[in-house]
Amino acid sequence: MRWVRLLARIFGWLLTPFLACAASFFGAVAGALIALRLREPRTGLIVTAAAGALLGFTGILLWLRLLRRSPEIREALAVQSDGTPDIVALPEPTERPDPKPAA
Repeated sequence: MRWVRLLARIFGWLLTPFLACAASFFGAVAGALIALRLREPRTGLIVTAAAGALLGFTGILLWLRLLRRSPEIREALAVQSDGTPDIVALPEPTERPDPKPAA
């Protein structure tokens, strides 16, 4: 069961960048579909890049807004409100007294 929690935590850490990448990809696809109707290739490239950037930025803003408002999702994915991994510091080991020298 421990490895399932580890996989869920890794998935939670990678979900924010994956979501931004997917949103920008779908934005670029939508921009490319719009650019098909344009005569000038450079304008088409600019439209594609702008649509990808706009949808990627909008997608990440909406995702971070959801993370800020939902502590349940943050806890399940082990991330903080800004989408960064929630690193829990391990407790310091208790100090053991030095053993008495043998006489």
